[in-house]
Amino acid sequence: MSVQNLRVHRGHTLALDDVTLETPAGRVTAVVGGDGAGKTTLLEAMVGLVTVDSGTVDTPPRSRIGYMPSGAGSWNDLTVDENVSFVGGSYGLSTDEVARRAEELLGRANLLDARDRLAGRLSGGMRQKLGFCLAMLHQPELLILDEPSTGVDPVSRVELWRLISEAAAAGTAVVLATTYLDEAERAGWVLVLERGKDLLSGSPDEVVASCPGVVVETDAPVHPDLSWRSGEHFREWWPDGPPDGDRPADLTLEDVSIVASLREGMKA
Repeated sequence: MSVQNLRVHRGHTLALDDVTLETPAGRVTAVVGGDGAGKTTLLEAMVGLVTVDSGTVDTPPRSRIGYMPSGAGSWNDLTVDENVSFVGGSYGLSTDEVARRAEELLGRANLLDARDRLAGRLSGGMRQKLGFCLAMLHQPELLILDEPSTGVDPVSRVELWRLISEAAAAGTAVVLATTYLDEAERAGWVLVLERGKDLLSGSPDEVVASCPGVVVETDAPVHPDLSWRSGEHFREWWPDGPPDGDRPADLTLEDVSIVASLREGMKA
């Protein structure tokens, strides 16, 4: 499963520009970027919801893809059980199969006690977990999640990641978009997008190790345009190395993503 050299326009805007991504079974892939980076467009291209200008999309048929769009992907005026029955029927699952999968998935998501509640009256975290269960109901080969933990409380974020990890461990290829770089560090592979371009890709460790130049921690950055706040201090990127005596910082995925964005801006 993969996309190769993908190019997609949204109206007159180039949303994806020569993006490539492999999505093997059993791996969680995090697609990272800010608003307008192209994350949703990439996921929708993988599902088959947008027209591709050029490049190839090699993914399973729609019936073998689980898709959770941004906003949970459930119906607010249906109960949890009604959502499950509706989605199960749309995939052609038998009543017995829907019941079995619902018991399994809702149990793992701690939603069994909420089966008679309207989805619109669930907490944000519960709605996101319901959306995950609906996307996994038919045991897809490829699971695509668009910012599944946005607006979710910390406890529900942990539970969502447990569900995601369990799906990957069972052999499902998982691709998720996120703006949370601490979440991306849990993935097996990271793709960093900015304005439709692939800035970085690799395992989290590989991406961090690829950082050019040196990043230092400082209280008084010399170049404000190459600096950013990190906790109580600043981080500053020196493309050609820092002055003598400045110690390199312990890099995070966030640091390297910022450096990649700064470096791209210097090329423009």
